[in-house]
Amino acid sequence: MSRVVAMRVLVVGAGGVGSAVVRIAARRDFFEHLVIADHDPGRAQRAVAAVGTNHPDGRFVAAQVDASNAAAVTALAREHRITHVLNAVDPRFVMSVFEGALAAGADYLDMAMSLSRPHPTNPYRECGVKLGDEQFAQTGRWEQAGRLALVGIGVEPGLSDVFARYAADRLFSSIDELGVRDGANLTVDGYDFAPSFSIWTTIEECLNPPVIHEAGRGWYTTEPFSEPEVFDFPEGIGPVECVNVEHEEVLLMPRYLDARRTTFKYGLGEEFIGVLRTLHTLGLDRTDPVTVKGVQVSPRDVVAACLPDPATLGEAMHGKTCAGLWVTGTGKGPGFEDGRAREVYLYHVVDNEWSMREYGSQCVVWQTAVNPVVALELLAAGTWQGTGVLAPEAFDPLPFLGALERYGPSWGMQERTPIPSAAVSSSGEQS
Repeated sequence: MSRVVAMRVLVVGAGGVGSAVVRIAARRDFFEHLVIADHDPGRAQRAVAAVGTNHPDGRFVAAQVDASNAAAVTALAREHRITHVLNAVDPRFVMSVFEGALAAGADYLDMAMSLSRPHPTNPYRECGVKLGDEQFAQTGRWEQAGRLALVGIGVEPGLSDVFARYAADRLFSSIDELGVRDGANLTVDGYDFAPSFSIWTTIEECLNPPVIHEAGRGWYTTEPFSEPEVFDFPEGIGPVECVNVEHEEVLLMPRYLDARRTTFKYGLGEEFIGVLRTLHTLGLDRTDPVTVKGVQVSPRDVVAACLPDPATLGEAMHGKTCAGLWVTGTGKGPGFEDGRAREVYLYHVVDNEWSMREYGSQCVVWQTAVNPVVALELLAAGTWQGTGVLAPEAFDPLPFLGALERYGPSWGMQERTPIPSAAVSSSGEQS
């Protein structure tokens, strides 16, 4: 396969995830130039400075950009002859960065997709505008331009979708449920409430009507925090109560893979859910501005400003985070020749102590950031190729999973249906 000549990357957003992207990419050699841009030039400069001492090769440049302005993204990309734009800002800016990349003639990657809008009259039964609808509607323009928009390539969505393709290709002949299950045992010293990820995004995901997909029925919605279940997470995290949450995987997996049911459940905990419910009751989850003493301000932005920046919590954080996919159905391969039922959990665990020691990034943002860097490396090598608006399920999962192991903690698989006289390796292959 042909190698992309001189990959030049623009990372839009120098928050926790964007800064972690820079730290991870600094150890790789598949690109020649990386611009990290933010509305706050100081944040972008700090992201570059964090890698400058150990990697003084001049590949990293800080810049200022307004992510809400597609023309500004286009201009910056053209100035630096950018080949790939990686969106690392809140999902409210997805479409402007997405459009700016296309206008600049660059490929595009993101870790969250265009926002949903609930059904106007029946929000807890029917879908309105779904996550990613606005982006997939532009597939023809990207195909005509010969450019690729690789959407949802963080950890969730992203790695979870790679797991889904792997399970469908290699582990199951038919799938009953693709169930993303996310949990952690993280604590933060000195805070009663300190989300480990963007509170703006967390509110968006958790208070919107969750989406479920069923074969024969299609996509439908439920009440927030519905269908609670206790899921036992690996590597010492243990049982965590998980609830339905709106997330991109449920919109992506059914586009490419056949399963009777597709779900996303997040281990939030009773206290966290209580805080979110209170914010909703008080109207503090709203994004439309209100006037306070003559100044217009978004209530959700106020909440975000009052909470600690998740990127700064690493030193006070303890524990592990787990992202993964629970799959049930009819197995295939060695030990499943008789077509019996199978149940597996494909997962990726990151210990905060490790990510802070190795990269200076807390585990949640590091786990999110590593996946688009892996994808960029595969695109640079020509291992992954495509045009149009595509999700991770459109690509061969094996190169991605193999590359991920070279970046840090390996992925794993729990065989939750006993296999007589057979062993399963850490890579998910039977021996």
